Amino acid sequence: MRAHKAVVQHDSNWTLPNILTIIRILMVPAFVGAFVLEAYFLALLFFILAGVTDGLDGFLARALKQRSRLGALIDPLADKFLILSAFICLGVLGWVPLWLLILVIGRDLMIVSGFLTLRLSGIDVQNRIQATPDSKLNTLAQILLVLTIMSAHVFEANLLQISGEVLIYLSGGLALFSGGHYVLLGFFLLRDSKREKGAG
Repeated sequence: MRAHKAVVQHDSNWTLPNILTIIRILMVPAFVGAFVLEAYFLALLFFILAGVTDGLDGFLARALKQRSRLGALIDPLADKFLILSAFICLGVLGWVPLWLLILVIGRDLMIVSGFLTLRLSGIDVQNRIQATPDSKLNTLAQILLVLTIMSAHVFEANLLQISGEVLIYLSGGLALFSGGHYVLLGFFLLRDSKREKGAG
């Protein structure tokens, strides 16, 4: 397992990338509200704009050397809030199957509880575990699934509906695989930690 690369930390948390991330967090209730009001095109627009801010804040953080601890904390949380909210909305309408909704939420709850367990065991999780390639693929598949399913219903496109069916099973498979991968990483860290304490 590789540790995070050292990054330049910005003194102030009120950086442009962090402001964009906060805006993305505020888009979550706007997205849900539009969905509840059955303004699906507007909800889709909010989701796309949130995705744009996600890419933009990461680019600006690197280009302007404005990375911060706050940004490192809230950026992934903003992504999770948006994606989970979207999946719950789609699940309520039956646009995605219940088993996938349970799998996606269960995976994230398992990872969060695992991280808390590691922290309580005295393990520096932030510097010992980084996002795995399969986890990044899982997030990408989930974003593509939401965009595809929503676009299929907004524009009544059968081809997009078929693509959405494929992405449903791809997202489910990646959720299982990436979730299992994180469980293995957690067990390895706990094992190594116990060995280090035993040796000490």
